[in-house]
Amino acid sequence: MGMRKFFQYLLPLGLIGLSIILVASLVAVAKGKRPERKDDGNQAVMVDAIRAEKTSLNFAVFSQGAVEPRTQTTLVAEVAGQIVSVSSNFIAGGFFRQGEVLLQIDPSDYETALLRAQANLASRRAQYADQKARSEQALKDWTNLGREGEPSDLVLRKPQLAEALAGVQAAEAELKEAERNLQRTRIRVPYDGLVRNKQVDVGQYVAPGTPLGVTFAIDTAEIRLPLSNNDLKFLDLPSATRLDQAHRAPVTLTDGTGGPQKRWQAQIVRTEGVVDQNSRVVYAVAEVVDPYGVLGLSEQPELKMGSFVRAEIEGLRVEDVVVLPRAVLRPKNTVLIANEERLLEVRPVTVTRAEPRLVYITGGIAQGELVVTTSMDAPIPGTRLTISGEAPAAEPEIVAVGTDQ
Repeated sequence: MGMRKFFQYLLPLGLIGLSIILVASLVAVAKGKRPERKDDGNQAVMVDAIRAEKTSLNFAVFSQGAVEPRTQTTLVAEVAGQIVSVSSNFIAGGFFRQGEVLLQIDPSDYETALLRAQANLASRRAQYADQKARSEQALKDWTNLGREGEPSDLVLRKPQLAEALAGVQAAEAELKEAERNLQRTRIRVPYDGLVRNKQVDVGQYVAPGTPLGVTFAIDTAEIRLPLSNNDLKFLDLPSATRLDQAHRAPVTLTDGTGGPQKRWQAQIVRTEGVVDQNSRVVYAVAEVVDPYGVLGLSEQPELKMGSFVRAEIEGLRVEDVVVLPRAVLRPKNTVLIANEERLLEVRPVTVTRAEPRLVYITGGIAQGELVVTTSMDAPIPGTRLTISGEAPAAEPEIVAVGTDQ
């Protein structure tokens, strides 16, 4: 009975102790044979990098807008009458030349009024001539009668002469009015242009003030380009109040509808000088000469009114700037540099401009330095780097530590 208790309690304890000794021995042997690096902290990190290149360039500012005519006219009837003829060019999209008659209002009544005004003027001139002759004869009679002193105005019929002269002047004014009314029956526009829309046709009666249609000049087109305060920092634009022909910023326009890529050259000719209260932007106006190419002033592709275009405005010039991808710029305006020893540096830089895709740096990076483009969550200065594409440095020797049995 005593021997049974001995095996029941002491034997399990002995087996447990033996197992512990065996496991400890195996761990010690395995640890003694594990290879170790000489210096685990010197292992290089593989990164991508680009070489900094200094250059000189003009900043570009981007905007967009719709093409509109500089001069647009709403044609309105100045006299009443029936429209008796319409030019074949007076249709939506029709091209016309300066001075061309687009509409003709019935001139009959106005031709009659002109004849009446001419006759009235002739009558008034005759009356004036009669009164002038009477005045001259009265002066002769006064002299022939030997009367002394100066004759009075009544004797010389000066009031009647003044009345006759006034009648002549009034008749001349009526004649000019009749001539103008007759001219107004022919609707002309003082520029080469296109018809935007037509609102009347042959046989329609119009009264003074009746809209006839809308036309616009095709000598120049304008595009209003919205610019933020940040955009204005990189532009040298003409003043809104002092227009300088030599002070114009070049602009490149491209089709903004996603169609075939076409380009037009334009110039910023003025700024509107007013900040929009809703969007807080300032509008600059770009000008395109001869947008339809019909005046012989341009060889550019046709630029239709109403087109939506994107604009690239040439801005201020900057010297010795490094242009890098926007992603390399880290918080507090720093970048990661791989120095000549291929050790990591966290370098503060001077950022002149940061765009969504590019960053322009004017200080803090030397010509030819390697800028790390690989994202590193917690960069540690002094970390050894291996640049992708370069020959790798010699790997640290691996030595096995332990005893061979």
